Amino acid sequence: MEIVLAALAMLLAIALPLVLIYYRVKHGKKSKTPFVTNLVCFFGLMVFGTVFFFTQSAEAAATATAATTVTTTADALTKGLGYIGAALAVGLSGIGGGIAVGAASSAALGAISEDEKMFGKTLLFVGLAEGVALYGLLIAFLIYIQL
Repeated sequence: MEIVLAALAMLLAIALPLVLIYYRVKHGKKSKTPFVTNLVCFFGLMVFGTVFFFTQSAEAAATATAATTVTTTADALTKGLGYIGAALAVGLSGIGGGIAVGAASSAALGAISEDEKMFGKTLLFVGLAEGVALYGLLIAFLIYIQL
């Protein structure tokens, strides 16, 4: 029952700002504040929900043996936070790499249109921007190996 109520609370926290966005757009107002609120609620609740739900199963299994309760819960929390860290490394590096490639490739196209000899130099900068996402993936693998 606790899990259902927690899931319902999370759903409401994510859905209510969407209703505010709808009404503000319908009345011709800016929807930036409810949108930012929705993003903060979504990512905050995603982290909270992941930690909460993974530790619930660990706590249920750990009640059988009282001696290993502390180590099991701490180990589950460590693994859960490690998975969150790996996911954040991949996701944020992918977003950052996409933004960097977008800026670098548009500048590269402008430079190539003025002088075709700049192709090699501009390709280097676009490749460096793509490397950001690969570094995030590498960090995620390193985190995953430690778990």
